[in-house]
Amino acid sequence: MRIADLPYADPGVPDARSGPRLLWWLSRRQLGGQLAALGWGVLHMAAVALFPLAVGMTVQAVVDRSGSRLAAAGGLMLLLGALTALGDTMLHRVSVTNWITSAARLQQLLARKAAELGSALTRRVAAGEVVTVSTADVEHIGWFVETQSRFLSAVVTTLAVCVGLVFYQPVLGAVVAVGVPLLVLAVLPLLPPATRRADEQRELAGHATELASDTVAGLRVLRGIGGEELFLTRYRRASQEVRGASVRSARMWALIAAVQVLLPGLLMIAVVWLGIGLVRDGRVGVGELVTVYGVVTFLLFPLRQVEEAAMAYSFSRPSAERAARLLALRRTAEPADADADAAADAGRALGGDLHDPVTGLRAREGELTAVVCGDPDAAGLLADRLGGHAPQAAAGTPSVLLGGVPLDGVPLAAAREAVLVQDKDPVLLSGTLAELLDVPAPGRVSPEAALAAARCDDVLDSLERSSADPSAGAMAAHITERGRSLSGGQRQRLALARSLVADPEVLVLDEPTSAVDAHTEARVGEGVRALRAGRTTVVFTSSPLLLDRADRVVMVRDGRVVAVGRHDELLRTDRAYRAAVTRATDDAPDDAPDAAPDTAPDAVLTRAGGTSADGRIGESE
Repeated sequence: MRIADLPYADPGVPDARSGPRLLWWLSRRQLGGQLAALGWGVLHMAAVALFPLAVGMTVQAVVDRSGSRLAAAGGLMLLLGALTALGDTMLHRVSVTNWITSAARLQQLLARKAAELGSALTRRVAAGEVVTVSTADVEHIGWFVETQSRFLSAVVTTLAVCVGLVFYQPVLGAVVAVGVPLLVLAVLPLLPPATRRADEQRELAGHATELASDTVAGLRVLRGIGGEELFLTRYRRASQEVRGASVRSARMWALIAAVQVLLPGLLMIAVVWLGIGLVRDGRVGVGELVTVYGVVTFLLFPLRQVEEAAMAYSFSRPSAERAARLLALRRTAEPADADADAAADAGRALGGDLHDPVTGLRAREGELTAVVCGDPDAAGLLADRLGGHAPQAAAGTPSVLLGGVPLDGVPLAAAREAVLVQDKDPVLLSGTLAELLDVPAPGRVSPEAALAAARCDDVLDSLERSSADPSAGAMAAHITERGRSLSGGQRQRLALARSLVADPEVLVLDEPTSAVDAHTEARVGEGVRALRAGRTTVVFTSSPLLLDRADRVVMVRDGRVVAVGRHDELLRTDRAYRAAVTRATDDAPDDAPDAAPDTAPDAVLTRAGGTSADGRIGESE
């Protein structure tokens, strides 16, 4: 695989049962590149290892005053130099390719998993961990995959050199053959504590990253309440903890590096001391001693590769564990292979009532159903479940049904085409308004109609005024990252318009107007009702302005449906419903009168923005 050919047409199905299994799977997927790197690595190291032989031949030729052998030694040096340059260049080229392609494969797998889980991802995995896995962990894993071939080439070359030394000079070769394994084994006791310190450093770094992400995301709110210094202090403390852990980890790796220099140095001293004695006795020539000395010096190089491989594994193993946990997540129970064709056929024909057997919630086909759920978190989980995104709570939990078809049993693409869930905090990507509304859709709803139904007139005027070229129109206006230049209500309405353009068979909206003023909210409710006529719409809300415009209202409490009816009916007859909608207490005495007949739903204004002195209600930021 060449870098120019990225991205992969199919990154494959990873083995996410554990971190080491994921590393092994990535290595096998890079088998061709690994073998190429192994070959070039062996060529490079073998050429370097033979240099002492050429130097020893040169010294011996000078001692023996042999011009022919001196010329042969010079030619051998030129050949080894060319092979060293070729091997080193190609090894670096292939190794970097292995690193980048393996990291790209993993990034594609993570992106595919994020797209599969949707908004449920950050409910099941901390946002900071997702960021860490997608950035630093991918680099660590790619580094380990890249070092494998160089580690193997170092092992092969070291074994060949030791065997060659035994045949070349048995006494000195035996000393080297025994000493090199001892050098490698001497480092092994230091690896576990070094790994533990590295794990601690990465865990603290992930916590600091998550804290920084939360602080940046809530900076606007923090400034409003004057909490910047509090969060800055927390981040400083977390940052200092990361720094301390990094220093402790660096000290351990520095100790390992020192041992890797000290012990080979002692081996070299022993070889030279023994070799000098052999030269004095006439058992070894000067050139042979120079050759053995040069080979021992060379062995420092492959030992460094062993050290790097150990370091790469210690860093990549916990990274692979995190990546494997993320890749092992499933939106729900996936359809069995034997039922794939039947599930695909069912997915193409999805339609009908949306029914959740767990809560008893039923949204009739073609109607606007409003759901009142006292717990906002429970409402979000139920919305995800209706879209087939939430995980099953336990084995055997029944799936949501759409027209009698289990939503979890159809392909993900078919489920998302049929049911669209808009989160209560939707994200606006940066770009023009036209690009924001350019989503996969059947084409029944135009962007203009969706913007009108979401009552985005003031948003369009604001975007047009702030545009660098007002004459180009609002659709060409640029929206900043996450829509930060817009108010909360404006962001909500643009996100609603985007969902309306998608025009799915079933649209699930979780608090779509929580940051919108009462007057605009009523108009949005009318617009959505008119535009979505004949298609199923489910709105999670406690706003009387939206509840009054629903065909049916369903109240869910403690995970079960407890009331169903029209808003005005429930307001008169159900005390718990009236308490949830009006924010009143439901512990009134049994003989307390029901709501007064003149209590119109539109008079109950319970928006987050609050009411000003002159009675107007503004959008929250």
